[in-house]
Amino acid sequence: MTTLLSPSPVASINPVGGWKIDAQRGQLIGAVSRQWQTRPDDQKFLSLADLDAFLRDRSSRSRESTFEPSQIRIQASRHDPDRLALHLPSDEVALPTHWGFGRLAQLAGAPAGYLRQLPATLAAVNLQWGLADKNDRIQVQTLTDAEGRFTELRAATGPEYGRIPDFRLVSAIRRIAGDGTGDTRWKVPGRIDWGSSTYNPFVDITKETTTLYASDQDVFVFLVDDLNPIEIGKLPDGSPDVYFRGFYAYNSEVGAKTLGIATFFLRLCPAGHRRSYVRCRTMSRCHFKTRRSRHESGHSPAAYSAFRNASSVSSGL
Repeated sequence: MTTLLSPSPVASINPVGGWKIDAQRGQLIGAVSRQWQTRPDDQKFLSLADLDAFLRDRSSRSRESTFEPSQIRIQASRHDPDRLALHLPSDEVALPTHWGFGRLAQLAGAPAGYLRQLPATLAAVNLQWGLADKNDRIQVQTLTDAEGRFTELRAATGPEYGRIPDFRLVSAIRRIAGDGTGDTRWKVPGRIDWGSSTYNPFVDITKETTTLYASDQDVFVFLVDDLNPIEIGKLPDGSPDVYFRGFYAYNSEVGAKTLGIATFFLRLCPAGHRRSYVRCRTMSRCHFKTRRSRHESGHSPAAYSAFRNASSVSSGL
């Protein structure tokens, strides 16, 4: 793990609302750049409050069940050859999400990519055979989401999987970052003006510039302290060379990834531009693998502790 540099004296805020940036310096952070480049608008949120409300609402509709794989009944729709219905022992009929189908196929020992190319009737036969062939001692944990007329199967994991709900990650972040819109020192980052190579922290948070994301598979939050830059030297034109404290955090309550956080000293984050990428001075990453017994109480101490430690390391709070 890389150790973060000791902060140098803090530079004063530029009176014109920005700092000169050398876009060629620093280490690229592809994990953040991909979020800007790949997230559709319906996965973008303009504040941590909006993101938190969305995740809490989804969690309130979710139900977790554990049973033997052979108890799942797969049925193809007569009217829709591309749709499969899963009859669960909990008397729910669920339609798998893209991720849920992949996990179910993995459980059955069948390649999900191949099954997706088959008519639903053939895919159902293969899945049913694979699930029925499993040892009865194997248990599967499902996470379903009841919304409207349909119930979605969002996850199929082992019974020991330590699920941390996505909203608990955001709740932990809000304890140090507020709404993420500037009410604390942690906020959605600004953007660079490529014409003048100036980083401006004072920009409106829009679908184009936000760094708060959630999908049916995960949640991803990227925040910076870009109103309190750290001066580390001089640029070729004599301007202060600065960077900003930052972190990103992520989680998946359906098993797509573990809970994790990365802290770093940011140089550049040109959100909403076709050349979107992030450069940093140095980075530290942490991942947390959990077991179910650690989270049966419904709390996630690992998440909150991680953010308290991250804030003390990268901001001095």
